[in-house]
Amino acid sequence: MTSTTAQPSTGTRAASPSVTGPAHDRRITLALFAAGLTTFASMYNAQALLPSLSEAFGATPARAALAVSLTTGCLAVAIVPVSALSSRIGRTKVMIGSAVAAAVIGLLLPFSPSLDALLAGRALQGIALAGVPAVAMAYLAEEIGAEGLGAAMGVYVAGTTIGGLAGRLIPSFALDVASWRWAAAAVGVAAAACTVWFVRLLPASRGFVARPAGLRTVLGDLGQQLRHHQLLALFGLAFVLMGGFVSIYNFLGYRLTQHPFELPAAVAGSVFLLYLAGTVTSAWGGRLADRVGRHRMLTASMALMGVGLALSVPDRLGCVVAGVLLYTAGFFAAHTVASAWVGALANGNRGAASSLYLFFYYLGSAVVGGLSGLVFAQTGWLGLIGTVAALLAAGAILFAVATIRSRRDAAHQPS
Repeated sequence: MTSTTAQPSTGTRAASPSVTGPAHDRRITLALFAAGLTTFASMYNAQALLPSLSEAFGATPARAALAVSLTTGCLAVAIVPVSALSSRIGRTKVMIGSAVAAAVIGLLLPFSPSLDALLAGRALQGIALAGVPAVAMAYLAEEIGAEGLGAAMGVYVAGTTIGGLAGRLIPSFALDVASWRWAAAAVGVAAAACTVWFVRLLPASRGFVARPAGLRTVLGDLGQQLRHHQLLALFGLAFVLMGGFVSIYNFLGYRLTQHPFELPAAVAGSVFLLYLAGTVTSAWGGRLADRVGRHRMLTASMALMGVGLALSVPDRLGCVVAGVLLYTAGFFAAHTVASAWVGALANGNRGAASSLYLFFYYLGSAVVGGLSGLVFAQTGWLGLIGTVAALLAAGAILFAVATIRSRRDAAHQPS
């Protein structure tokens, strides 16, 4: 297990060119890749279990979906205080403690005696999970130079996509031969193994400088980021994009196992292989954004999401698969660009900016992902797609307006 040391400096980044090197940066990138695996496998494995939970406990889709929404909602609430804690005691300590606690809870969840107990455990796991995503973006921004930040962020996001994929595929295949309890146990063991890999690989922080974590300091740091027009747009974008994305995957399994497709659970679960599109575009999108610019890359990614939504409407399996593939590819490219952009734009405390981005990101998952269950129950897949499309349009408008204002502000500043 590694420890965190503070440098005697006044900035948020104390590293110099001699502090880091290619080998050190690769180790950081691999460690954060493992962190993405364990965090997102734990966070989203319940999506594959939702139809089985409905059957086992006689729950509606909207109530079963709380197994996802409660986790992400509690994670969102915990992100800001956990990020503040990391600014005081160190990034690596918080990430390691978070990953270990979440893995232990994940191993206990299969023994839940009722749906209410399972939901309570998932809420607690969401709080435990908060330490990794709350700190990872700030840790990368502090430890890796600006020229490699986009690529490193892409690898981290790629780890989250593979973790999300594994967290959905493992229980999907296990459900074909066993109950949801065994499926959840399989994911818990896999997440625990990835946690051990992460803890053993994570280097001690070299760019971290301890900061006060009092209430006044935290509120001041948060207020500074919220006054930044472009950051505010990225926070809103995180809310609507993540809310739409989790809504699609929450109820995709219900659509594929019901009329007109009526696929077996294992076959329907294999649709989560589409997450591999996000693995590719997250790593590729970060590098491409470094070359062609973040504005262009984010615009192209959101356009791709819109095309995917439209393609998924017809009741044809090929169209649904192709549409969700394009939507997934566009979403993860957009998330990679936006999250790296937050680290680049942040004023002062990068951790505060990152925690706000992720607060809105997971709040969107909890709020929109939960409410979309009611939409799906009343209007079906078409109504759900219409809702997600409206969120995507709102995000595009918000980002365009804020970007124009940001450019105007820059034009009025002296060079």
